[in-house]
Amino acid sequence: MAFMSPTQKIFETLHEIAQGPLQKNARYIDESSSWPEENIQVLKDSKLSGLLISKDLGGHGEGYLTMAKACEILGSSCASTSMCFGMHLVGSAVMSAKATAFHQEKFLRPIAEGEHWTTLSLSEPGTGAHFYIPQTEMIQEGDSLVINGEKSFVTNGAHADSYVLSAVVPSESRTLGQFSCAIVPKNTKGLLWGKQWDGLGMRGNSSTSAKLKNVKVPVDHLLGNIGDQLWYVFEVIAPNFLVAMSGTYLGIAKAALKETTEHLKNRHYEHSGSSLASLQVLQHRLGELWAQVERARQLLYFAAALGDKNDPAAPISIMSAKAEVGECVVSVVNECMTLRGGESYGNSDLMGRHLRDARAAHVMSPTTDILRVWTGRSLLGLPILGD
Repeated sequence: MAFMSPTQKIFETLHEIAQGPLQKNARYIDESSSWPEENIQVLKDSKLSGLLISKDLGGHGEGYLTMAKACEILGSSCASTSMCFGMHLVGSAVMSAKATAFHQEKFLRPIAEGEHWTTLSLSEPGTGAHFYIPQTEMIQEGDSLVINGEKSFVTNGAHADSYVLSAVVPSESRTLGQFSCAIVPKNTKGLLWGKQWDGLGMRGNSSTSAKLKNVKVPVDHLLGNIGDQLWYVFEVIAPNFLVAMSGTYLGIAKAALKETTEHLKNRHYEHSGSSLASLQVLQHRLGELWAQVERARQLLYFAAALGDKNDPAAPISIMSAKAEVGECVVSVVNECMTLRGGESYGNSDLMGRHLRDARAAHVMSPTTDILRVWTGRSLLGLPILGD
């Protein structure tokens, strides 16, 4: 047997999971809008929940490139599961960035052991795509942090063991993007969940709303320092989130292209015996789609590799990669539906699910438009946030 590196073993395990329980459960998860509990448990049992946790804490110590490929593998079988996994990874990265000894023992080691599932909670109904301007408020009372506000689109919903959420400390002098992050464990008194997620796509990610009414957590659940989370946004949250989501959507495009290629190979006309694969126009269009997916993939891998090296060019590359993957997946799935013909519009065909899942790529913050603006401002030497 050929030697496999630890990273190669991770990918082998991911492929087994994607081709096993994820494929088996994907249709049911979509049709029932069910959180992918069995799939998540398999990922935890395989200790993949600790993908980004440092090795000295029992994790795999992997970075952006491995995360991108991992989410691509899972996303090609079940986008909802990949979304839930990706948001867990982002939450674990935020916890790790300035982790205290308490955070390491209370949260990071259990994550590495597959005993804890976390997620990110930034978006709010009042600020929409501007996730970096939370209105949820947090004040310190003695040894506790008291949090009041509302969150929207919390991936993993009420199923996670903890929530990495953003809040502002009431102050007339606070500036744009100045907020704080804290960990709120599940079942904390005052953490109230909204109705079950019923989305057009990504129907299993349990992206529910939450209200926080006098939620109290110990002050040691604060991540970093009060008001320094603009650093978290652009140094930790944004790059990890954009890479994970790019991988997920790339996986959808990959699956759509593969299924369409097989359809063209296997579809024959009864009256002539010829296959769709013999038609030059379809050969040409398939070639274009392959190039579109591969361009997006190579940009993502390149950007992720830059991030792993802390290259100064990484942020702009990662932002552009997410925007390009978003454009790619919607375009590719749409064209694949056309190439597959009328059957792709049936409820039993996978293309419908792929298209519904893919469409979220443009509207999930940072939206494609926001990423293009941020890229442009970076190229012009302007602050990313500003007028």
